[in-house]
Amino acid sequence: MAIDTAMSLAMAAVCLVAIATVPASNASAQGQTVTVKHTPITNPGDASEPWSARQNVIESKQYEQLLRTNPAFRQTRMKKECGPITDPQLHQSCLASFER
Repeated sequence: MAIDTAMSLAMAAVCLVAIATVPASNASAQGQTVTVKHTPITNPGDASEPWSARQNVIESKQYEQLLRTNPAFRQTRMKKECGPITDPQLHQSCLASFER
């Protein structure tokens, strides 16, 4: 009977050691860094043309001019930008931003 008890205790000790070492090995594996060695795959239209600050200023001025001088453009932009907003206060704030 003493041998059975000793064997049971030995097996329990082996199991405990095995259980204790698994999380330690997983923790070290999770800390590893993965390096991607290929370039991103893109389709035409995924990326915009090279950004130009000068071109951005020109387009912004054109947009502002259209908002001031073209009522149809202004209404279309208001519907597109403010239409999906369901909160009444935020919707009104969006519409008011076109008055500035």
